[in-house]
Amino acid sequence: MINFEALGLKGDLLKGIQDLGFETPTPIQEQSIPVLLTGTKDFIGLAQTGTGKTAAFGLPLLSLIDFESRTTQVLILAPTRELCMQIGKDLENFARHIEGFRIVAVYGGASIVNQIRDVKKGPQIITATPGRLLDMIERRAVDISKIRIIVLDEADEMLNMGFQEDIDSILSNTPAEKNTWLFSATMPSEVRRIAQKYMTDPFELTVGKKNAGAENIEHIYYVVSARDRYLALKRIVDFNPDIFGIVFCRTKIESQNIAEQLIKDGYNADALHGDLSQQQRDKVMGRFRARSLQMLIATDVAARGIDVSDITHIINYELPDEIENYTHRSGRTARAGKSGISISIINIKEVYKIRQLEKQLNKKFSLSRVPDGFDVCEKQLFHLIERVHTVEVNEKAIESYLPKIYDELKDLTREEVIKRFASLEFNRFLDYYRNAPDINVDQSKRDHGRNEVNRSGSRMFISLGAVDGFDNSKMLRYICETADIEGTSIGRIDIKGVYSFIDVEKSVADKVMESFKGEVYNSRPVRVDFSTGAGGGGGSRSRGDGPPRKKYDDRKPYGSDRRRSYQSQGSDSRSGGMRRTEEKKDRHRY
Repeated sequence: MINFEALGLKGDLLKGIQDLGFETPTPIQEQSIPVLLTGTKDFIGLAQTGTGKTAAFGLPLLSLIDFESRTTQVLILAPTRELCMQIGKDLENFARHIEGFRIVAVYGGASIVNQIRDVKKGPQIITATPGRLLDMIERRAVDISKIRIIVLDEADEMLNMGFQEDIDSILSNTPAEKNTWLFSATMPSEVRRIAQKYMTDPFELTVGKKNAGAENIEHIYYVVSARDRYLALKRIVDFNPDIFGIVFCRTKIESQNIAEQLIKDGYNADALHGDLSQQQRDKVMGRFRARSLQMLIATDVAARGIDVSDITHIINYELPDEIENYTHRSGRTARAGKSGISISIINIKEVYKIRQLEKQLNKKFSLSRVPDGFDVCEKQLFHLIERVHTVEVNEKAIESYLPKIYDELKDLTREEVIKRFASLEFNRFLDYYRNAPDINVDQSKRDHGRNEVNRSGSRMFISLGAVDGFDNSKMLRYICETADIEGTSIGRIDIKGVYSFIDVEKSVADKVMESFKGEVYNSRPVRVDFSTGAGGGGGSRSRGDGPPRKKYDDRKPYGSDRRRSYQSQGSDSRSGGMRRTEEKKDRHRY
């Protein structure tokens, strides 16, 4: 079996690799390192997350750098501050025996004054998020005019986050004769275009299949009513007592609300999203890495760059809008060749999205049933028994307490002691799940989705849609902030061209109606009303003239309709003026 020395790595760099316990390279490392060590070609590397891409480009970089120079020779761009910091730490570990090595991480959410001071000390490598680096370039605080290599890591996500203009501006400040190395988990057309624009005859390497997830991930989905999504999440967690995972939500508001509900219900969870300060993010991530947190409730953007080993489960509280995001989410588990589980909680109208994912990823998703009360209680009971059987006894520490313990239990038989001990934990779950209903949806009842809204909530019409710059996540945030309600009160959202339909719990429907009286968006009144139609389009409202009775087919290829609908919206061809404005405002957070 090939080793790192056989790939051409030498000296102090090999010592650092050995200190970290690395013995054999991963496929992406084995195939890319010899090519990159030549330092003569542009390079495209495609591989799933968790396959060792950082070492694949980091080790060759460290072999090509002149460590006696104080000139910045390498620039690494990453989409988020978490990934930026992670890359910096990994390279520091690789170069621990290299004298004169200097690297600076530049990202938003931290003191720019301190970062400018560090850059002036002359690092050979700068790892940065595009927004903060562009700020420093504009302040003339950083000089990248002499770099020899630029690495675009997670290039697909940088483009998804709206950094195309920033990348163009940054690259215009770099020399034409540099080498460009692009690494990505997926290869959408946007990444292909950036490669064509900035690279010359690149060497392209694909490990695995393009746009595919890791092979050792089991994909499972549960079908429930929208109103039962949170109940399903709790049962899934209770049925997997050893879970150590990430729950993905679409919006910051939803991730915060779900985390707060889980904490209130006694679960060991916390939220991670872009509204947290860097100090808060570091605290949450520190607890998660130390496994003092069992579940991290996160948005897609906030979770990029999380490199935590042994994550057992990824739970999609709601499916993402884009297939690429599903790949990135599921890639947080099954890292470094280990196995993992990716779970999706969907409603009946989202089954077609699962079919699209199966087709695009060439993977089979298994339909499973949300465990009932008996299943959960049984699983928890035997988990407790297993813990008792495997617990390590500190004989010396407990020895002095044993006589009193034996005396307290002397009137109980062995069987009674076992039953009462097991009941301490079992009774808690038994009481909670004693009359728990079956929340699974029978897919054979194809009209369930239509009847669900009438039974559980109200379908509402709003005179805003895609032409106003809305997608599902922004509409959810807009409704929640305007009406001051929680995201869990909102069910399905159907975004159309000039209007949308929203499922709202009956308990808050009147509040939503009242909150939108007199509401104005972009200088025009917003109309909100109840809809008697049950589908995604064509339903007439109970009063007012409403949209025309036209049937809309919302079952386009998964994620394609939203992207296309924004292409005519202002200067940002990706996602419309509203999204681009928000990203420009918030880009320095990441």
